[in-house]
Amino acid sequence: FAPSFPLFANNVRFVLLIQDLTGLESMDQCRRTLEQHNWNIEAAVQDRLNEQEGVPSVFNPPPTRPLQVNTTDHRVYSYIVSRPQPRGLLGWSYYLIILPFRFTYYTLLDIFRFALRFIRPDPRGRVTDPVGDVMSFIHSFEEKYGRSHPVFYQGTYSQALNDAKRELRYLLVYLHGEDHQDTDEFCRTTLCSEEALTFINTRMLFWACSTSKPEGYRVSQALRENTYPFLAMIMLKDRKMTVVGRLEGLIQPEDLINQLTFIMEANQTYLMSERLEREERNQTQVLRQQQDEAYLASLRADQEKDRKKREEQEQKRQEEENARQSILAEERRRRTLEEEKERKSECLPPEPPLDDPDSVKIVFKLPNDTRVERRFLFSQSLTEIHDFLFSLKETPEKFQIVTNFPRRVLPCLPTTCGPFLCTSHVIVDDARHISGICSYD
Repeated sequence: FAPSFPLFANNVRFVLLIQDLTGLESMDQCRRTLEQHNWNIEAAVQDRLNEQEGVPSVFNPPPTRPLQVNTTDHRVYSYIVSRPQPRGLLGWSYYLIILPFRFTYYTLLDIFRFALRFIRPDPRGRVTDPVGDVMSFIHSFEEKYGRSHPVFYQGTYSQALNDAKRELRYLLVYLHGEDHQDTDEFCRTTLCSEEALTFINTRMLFWACSTSKPEGYRVSQALRENTYPFLAMIMLKDRKMTVVGRLEGLIQPEDLINQLTFIMEANQTYLMSERLEREERNQTQVLRQQQDEAYLASLRADQEKDRKKREEQEQKRQEEENARQSILAEERRRRTLEEEKERKSECLPPEPPLDDPDSVKIVFKLPNDTRVERRFLFSQSLTEIHDFLFSLKETPEKFQIVTNFPRRVLPCLPTTCGPFLCTSHVIVDDARHISGICSYD
């Protein structure tokens, strides 16, 4: 800090000198004026006096309307109202006499503030309850100036910016300097006037806070106002929220409305462009959404077709598999039946001879009208008759043995050792001859 102190003191001296000579209240504005004129005090003072007397400036020619373009950013319109300063020999003598005292006072004050920042940081630098800061200011404002005022945005500065950006509206920011001499008059005569509050409520969002509050102090550090009362017009420009107008100093209601109207008209094309671009983006988004929905519907339809096709293929494969299994099962059943017939045929006792007195000849009529006859012994059971018929190739797997006369079914029941168990014996008449018939079950 020590090596740069002579340069710092020299700059402060120039700033205080031009402040005394021109009557500017803000030291920042004095410094910018000097920087604009390359720290040429004579040229800066002459240019400032010419502006106050209505002579056009060669450095900053005024536009046709009373609004001036900020030299640091030609996108921002600034309107600064300065309090009238006394002129004449007495006034110049007064400023020259107090100049050394003012220089010493402001130099020591700046050094003290600079050192104080390292010892005790400004408590306003910590924002803990931004909404509470805004609501506290609104309540104190209404207690002092009444409820007839523009509608305050009851939220943080960031929320106000987001709402203005989302709704494509202008945002008017007011920083309330409680200790400034023009603040009270501005609030009573300008801000609370019927025409001003009607204009603001119908055209834009309005956010305000005191610079004594942490939230207001943070916004003050971002906007860097020169004096109070201070108003800033913010809008969406080039896809970001941009300050497009600054109003500083005590301003009357009619002038306030005129300046705000001029700022809005000057930036209306940007706002319309943003609206058109947003509509185009929305239409593109809607079109893309419709295309995505159509694609998803087509994709779902294709997936449904593929699913049905897979189900049909699976069902067909299952049917084929079932048919193949049925064929195999039928083939196994047929082979098992043939093996069983062969086994039964091999297990049958030999047919008794014709001259055997204990034998009887039985004639069977099969379902295909084929007649088969065989001799059996009277001592043989129905099981052997059943096994004989079962061993025939023409005989079905299941059948009943029915006598002709009297017509009755011979009892044959299944057994664990074979497909049927016949427990009754053959009963013959005196002719020792029985005829029978074989039929399906």
